[in-house]
Amino acid sequence: MPRADEAEVTREFFHLVNMTPKALEEWLDTEESKSVGWDSGDGESVGHKSGKRIVALKRKRRAELTAADRTHMRKVVGYIRRHSAQRPRKDVAHSRWRYSLMNWGHDPSKRSR
Repeated sequence: MPRADEAEVTREFFHLVNMTPKALEEWLDTEESKSVGWDSGDGESVGHKSGKRIVALKRKRRAELTAADRTHMRKVVGYIRRHSAQRPRKDVAHSRWRYSLMNWGHDPSKRSR
């Protein structure tokens, strides 16, 4: 049974990551997705790699989540919170800010549940 903080991270992850695995996979295949983020050293951005891992996490049953999965989920939650707070004042629909968040599984143009 997960600890209380692990349960909170899991709950927040599934709340903030508002893209379906299919939608995220399709997004990750776009040029816009590949155009943003910091290079991880192999030509692929950190956020793009995270997006691939997020797809796998969203397809797992919660009972199958490992400590390493929860560590990554905590990283995702932190990134989405920090980056969301930096919302630009201009149109965000076609912004690098939105594209970056989408690589991490969060589309800020979607309404919260």
